[in-house]
Amino acid sequence: MTAAFPGVTGAEQLPQVPVPSMVTMVDLGAKKCIPCKMMAPILEELTKEYQGRAAVLFIDVWENPDAGQKFNLRSIPTQIFYDAQGKEISRHEGFMDKAAIVAVLRQQGVQ
Repeated sequence: MTAAFPGVTGAEQLPQVPVPSMVTMVDLGAKKCIPCKMMAPILEELTKEYQGRAAVLFIDVWENPDAGQKFNLRSIPTQIFYDAQGKEISRHEGFMDKAAIVAVLRQQGVQ
């Protein structure tokens, strides 16, 4: 289990995506990919800052290869955003800075 992302337990079980009744952002990457490593501290901050208001999840697709296919990934990292009804509303490939992530969350009414 990763300390930064308590919903991720390696190859055993993936977190539920999207989280029911909650705006959800999932980052699909790998702990050893350079842009993914650059995003890790941002995701840690967002997980804490948005606790109880939005779900911020990380799935390592190198440890969970089926996730890549499940989410139709073309590259990593990929960020997928879901509205509170569970509909995918946005997808971004590559490094995404904190301001850009916050902007998408705010578009969904998360303050």
